[in-house]
Amino acid sequence: MSVKEMPNGTFTVQFRCKDAEGNDVHKFRRGFASRKEAEEWERDYKATRGQTMAMHFSDFMKIYEEDMRPRLRETTWETKSHMIKTKILPFFGRMRMEDVRSIDIVRWQNKLMDMKRPNGEPYSPTYLRTINNQVTAIFNHAARYYGLHPNPAVKTMKIGAKEAGEMSFWTKDEYLRFSEAMMDKPRSFLAFEILYWTGVRVGELLALTPGSFNLERLEMRISSSYQRLNGQDLITDPKTPKSVRTIKIPGFLKDEVEEYLACRPDLEGDDRIFSMTKHYLAHEMKRGCAETGVKRIRIHDLRHSHVSLLIDMGFSALAIAERMGHEATDITFRYAHLFPNVQENMAAALDESKGGAF
Repeated sequence: MSVKEMPNGTFTVQFRCKDAEGNDVHKFRRGFASRKEAEEWERDYKATRGQTMAMHFSDFMKIYEEDMRPRLRETTWETKSHMIKTKILPFFGRMRMEDVRSIDIVRWQNKLMDMKRPNGEPYSPTYLRTINNQVTAIFNHAARYYGLHPNPAVKTMKIGAKEAGEMSFWTKDEYLRFSEAMMDKPRSFLAFEILYWTGVRVGELLALTPGSFNLERLEMRISSSYQRLNGQDLITDPKTPKSVRTIKIPGFLKDEVEEYLACRPDLEGDDRIFSMTKHYLAHEMKRGCAETGVKRIRIHDLRHSHVSLLIDMGFSALAIAERMGHEATDITFRYAHLFPNVQENMAAALDESKGGAF
């Protein structure tokens, strides 16, 4: 390092190095208060520009964003970014990538598990697993593409749980009781009708336009999703490629959509039918539950309810997965436990089958 002390007591640093593209660069900087500060600046510059693992974790996050952000939906990246800024950077930010050890990740995990939400409740097991997976993804990326060795995430155990311990849903009878309370507001009623009887995601519902429907063919086309991001309304691609799909709708739902659109001549083909927010739907659900006594569930649980209804009606996992836009049938199979009486019905049917054979 070429650090020199100047007559006024400050320090300068001058050096040559290669940048990330392999080009030779000459750097000169003055005004450092100490030799250590000047040497530290040189080391940080070389690590960051040369993309070596001597860089700080916070500097690597800038590189990680450049690599990953173009590959992700904007809403997905915003979720990741918030997680990194609030749950990961405060612990690892000033550590150098090459200095992070497995025990550091263990200590971060322990600290994370002790954290509480604003209401005093601990984070859910599934949320802990999501954050843990993000840390693993960061170090795996550094190891795979930037030569980090050893990878501190390899030896650490995961925390949290992959799936929620309990999945809520409404039976058909519960939904029908709830829907009666929505009839005083046609827009709310139709929104919940579509959510329950088609199983679409909330973002997919809020992106629907009159042009999304071919009522003669009893079809609803899902090709986009609504998101509210940084105070802006965004229409994005659906969650996954399989999410782009055409859903057949029952005749009664076709009649309800047709009747509602007939009362809304102001809607053009590309206008959103439901110019509302997820918060509004949650408020309406709370109102309906209070009026009818039906148990409270999340808006997303209406999607669970639809899958559960189809399973109870005897449809195959493959057919349900296609309707729901699931990437794999194993996602659909996770819902099977919502009908514990299915096993009893199977046993009874087998018993009857054997009895009928004699």
